[in-house]
Amino acid sequence: MSVASTAPSAPDRFQIGGVFYDSFAVLGRDPVLFVGLGAVFYALPRFAAWLWYVNSGAAQLSFEAFVSEHVTIVLLGLPLYLLVTAVLQTSVIRATIVDLRGEKPAFADCFGVALALLFPILGVSLLATLGIIVGLLLLIVPGILLVLRWAVALPVLIQEKRGILDSMARSRDLTKGNRWPLLGLWLILIVTGALAGLVINRVAIPLNVTFGLLAEATMRAAFLVLSSVASTVSYVELRRVKEGAGADELSEIFS
Repeated sequence: MSVASTAPSAPDRFQIGGVFYDSFAVLGRDPVLFVGLGAVFYALPRFAAWLWYVNSGAAQLSFEAFVSEHVTIVLLGLPLYLLVTAVLQTSVIRATIVDLRGEKPAFADCFGVALALLFPILGVSLLATLGIIVGLLLLIVPGILLVLRWAVALPVLIQEKRGILDSMARSRDLTKGNRWPLLGLWLILIVTGALAGLVINRVAIPLNVTFGLLAEATMRAAFLVLSSVASTVSYVELRRVKEGAGADELSEIFS
């Protein structure tokens, strides 16, 4: 299977439609693996945490009271969330890379790569998040620009085995000149996720809290999986567009 775009047409420019086409093609070739990754590393832990939060009465507490009564959970909760999110994203990116080189990804391999690269991935994620937050606090536009500059930093780190800052610089170079279509891609993903979350919060949770919380966790996991696949496909497409790599050259990315 060619690692270049499998969309019906693959012009020499980055296209949103091609990224979505290839992303859903990747997901469709091994839905069990991607659903399993999303469920194990995100949906089930998130559902369990929300269920405890509601059933324990913690949801009725003010923020100050919650922190006072559950200080251990507060201190461990954020690092744990960052860890499971990093494991999920890395596992999905690895699975996408393996699929794009024409092989069948395996759960054990994806998890192993996630553990091996856990701290570099966390480093990129934390630096990017802090930079984006500062940019958004100063002005919205700088924050958005940083999101687009670092949109493929994780696939670069995982596949090209670069350092943290080098991966972010490489992402900046790859995305240069293609940030408008990348903005469109991420707007579609974010708006779709926000609308789905709104429906769940306004309809599903009021009807049945347990079902609603499960639906919310599932939706968030699906968003992370799809966005990670799309980020990896974007990386491959940007390599093709920016560096003029054909199918043979792109195969070297995954050697």
